[in-house]
Amino acid sequence: MLDLPVPSQENDFYENHIELLLNSYRRLLGRPLLEPSAGLPLGQQVFEADFALLSHNTDADPLFNYANQTALDLFELSWSEFVGLPSRFSAEPVNREERERLLNQVASQGYIDNYAGVRIAKSGKRFLIERAVVWNVYDNQRNYYGQAACFSDWRLLP
Repeated sequence: MLDLPVPSQENDFYENHIELLLNSYRRLLGRPLLEPSAGLPLGQQVFEADFALLSHNTDADPLFNYANQTALDLFELSWSEFVGLPSRFSAEPVNREERERLLNQVASQGYIDNYAGVRIAKSGKRFLIERAVVWNVYDNQRNYYGQAACFSDWRLLP
């Protein structure tokens, strides 16, 4: 389990981690995930963004190490419930094999930019994410830090 405090001004909203995610995205996809705006720190902009952003680490059974507020709301989890959760639990057991294929494809290709799949919230609500981007997270020295995903398109399923 990871013991990370909730993103806040005291921890700069994990700005170093956010920069790692955004720089990896830009390098791999050749475009920015978002254009920073003046006034708010980058980490706060991402944490409060209207798209979902999450990441997991490099453990053999990867653990979530970040989720912005939109992702937390969608999965109906608090920061402390989400961070440290094995990322495989974001999908129902029946969908975990498909999720594993996705992550292997991302590992070999660097990213995919049109992923769709069913995920499950804490309450059991199922939702379909569409047009998600999933990418490998590397620093400038090509040290691997895990994978990240972002999406703006989702809908609840019956």
